[in-house]
Amino acid sequence: MTHRIDSQVLGTSLSEALLLAGLMLWQPAATANDAVEREQLVALVRQVDLIDRLVEHAANTAPQERARYHFDYARLQQDVERIRQGLHNYLTPQRAQPRDPIELLGDYRQSNRPSDGEEAQ
Repeated sequence: MTHRIDSQVLGTSLSEALLLAGLMLWQPAATANDAVEREQLVALVRQVDLIDRLVEHAANTAPQERARYHFDYARLQQDVERIRQGLHNYLTPQRAQPRDPIELLGDYRQSNRPSDGEEAQ
């Protein structure tokens, strides 16, 4: 009877040891994945910075005469800034906070009022 109890204890200890070994092996893999994800997000921040500079350049070089429809660079810059802030907040969290529920607008086409000549047509 004593032999059987020892086998059960040994089986439990072996199971615990295997579980512990599995967790120890999993931890470095998770850490490696976190490092890869962090590197990708840092690269994404650099790309967002580049996009922001391109948008600013495009806004400064856009034709000054306004057609009926034009691209809303200011709105695009606001959305790019929100993306940058979201990445920054993820990469350098101060503490756990709820997610910002405000969605990106995404509609960058504005309509100007038709001129007097266009209204008559």
